[in-house]
Amino acid sequence: MPGQLLELHVENFRSLRDVTIPLGPLTVLVGANGVGKSNVLKVFDLLADIIRTDLEPALESRGGFDEVAFWGGPKPPTTLRIRLKATWTTHSSPNAPDEYDLKVRRYSAPSAKGRDLYRLTRSESFQFKRTKGRGRRITVSGERATVIDTRPSSELEDSSEFGIQRFSSGLSTLPRLASTEGGFEVGMVADRLSSFRVFDVDVDAARQPSRLNRDYAYLSSSADNLAVFLNFLSEDSALWERLLDDARSVLPQLEDIQFEAVGGPAAQTAVQLVERGLRRPTPLADASYGTVRLLGLLALLYDPAPPALTCIEEIDHGLHPQALNLIVNRLREASALTQFIVATHSPALADRLLPEEIVICERDDDGASLIPAITTGDVRAIVEESGDLPLGELWFSGVLGGDLTGDEL
Repeated sequence: MPGQLLELHVENFRSLRDVTIPLGPLTVLVGANGVGKSNVLKVFDLLADIIRTDLEPALESRGGFDEVAFWGGPKPPTTLRIRLKATWTTHSSPNAPDEYDLKVRRYSAPSAKGRDLYRLTRSESFQFKRTKGRGRRITVSGERATVIDTRPSSELEDSSEFGIQRFSSGLSTLPRLASTEGGFEVGMVADRLSSFRVFDVDVDAARQPSRLNRDYAYLSSSADNLAVFLNFLSEDSALWERLLDDARSVLPQLEDIQFEAVGGPAAQTAVQLVERGLRRPTPLADASYGTVRLLGLLALLYDPAPPALTCIEEIDHGLHPQALNLIVNRLREASALTQFIVATHSPALADRLLPEEIVICERDDDGASLIPAITTGDVRAIVEESGDLPLGELWFSGVLGGDLTGDEL
């Protein structure tokens, strides 16, 4: 995998008042409904939207700063912060990671009519390693961006400045810099974040035939093009046979998956399930909810060219417990190509995880998410003391935490 995200720090975004989350190839957020798991995924959705549209439109589409900022506590916050550490650029490493830091501040600006108005300012910084002994830091504040070429401490730093629009994001504008000014490295960070995908199968849409078009090799976030993407995967006979074997292991009545051309003004393809004992294939439109969910997840996990970061909402929803071993094993294998952040409240799925893969999520009395609520080291210690009981059992019993109350902010 071309690098990975190492850490996410968030302040005052929805229920995430002050959290720092270590991230590995596979990170599973485990917690009750309403503790903030989905808000972690929404952070990446916001960053991807900033790259596509810029900072101000991304905030406005979510109702503005007040809607996005933390709602708990006695007073509304005046700042929102997102900081990332990753190994995405060419010379980065866990000891010298890429760093991106975004701060948005709200302040009062009295109007001529005596009413208090609010304005926003933003500051950003990028830091990455260029070559041995050298690094680069780019800071953005107000209408000025500064590029600082850092060298060993015995030498002076080189710096240059240029103008930037007051509330424009460096993520959306700085990739246009020349490579000598750091545009290539900023572009790599922006490319990784913009490819972020939150996957959540829309079963009704996934059941339907898919139009044959140029995007057939890309699985949508809702799997509404599942038929055409499965057809694409079937072109690789070895990959397809592995996927079929997995599907058969969970669906013992399944013998084969076939594709049927659907007529009409636009060329479409539909999925047909060949099932044991039936005289004719079963259209995917008539398949069970769990079958469609399973095929959508397998399509995702066998994607030969996934984005850098994939998030999956409530991955176990609609799946039979016997499918969970398979799904967890395939997640680990697929994490060689894409980093996974998965949300679940299923003890059965958590039972199949390793201590370094699980992040326990809770929420305090002020509405703030506690993520992680317990460190990986403490999780390992508790597992050892318990006689190696499964993680899901420990979490659900309260040994690892697990406040099952609260509503998502």
